[in-house]
Amino acid sequence: VQLQASGGGLVQAGGSLRLSCAASGRTFKNYGMGWFRQAPGKEREFVAGISWSGGSKYYAESMKGRFTIDRDNAKNTVYLQMNSLKIEDTAVYYCGARWRVGVPDGREYEYWGQGTKVTVSS
Repeated sequence: VQLQASGGGLVQAGGSLRLSCAASGRTFKNYGMGWFRQAPGKEREFVAGISWSGGSKYYAESMKGRFTIDRDNAKNTVYLQMNSLKIEDTAVYYCGARWRVGVPDGREYEYWGQGTKVTVSS
């Protein structure tokens, strides 16, 4: 599975962005997907995950109510809708693929996209 993340950019605090992660390969529908982020000088952290069917979704506590993960298996794409963005959301966002379930532990992911940068300004 090859992953291509996109949709990052510069946005003011309080604004919204939608990230996309397009996957190649016919087996995308079998993979759970996750979004992670890494801010400068910080470790990678889990943002959100979704199961292969989309039936289960998981969020880091600080993202609950602001971020929404979703997927369209017909388009081989997973999305991250980010609302009410804060300056501390500034980071490079990565998507990852893991068999069946998108769990919070990044070490369990098999495939990664190249990342898309999100900058939130005041």
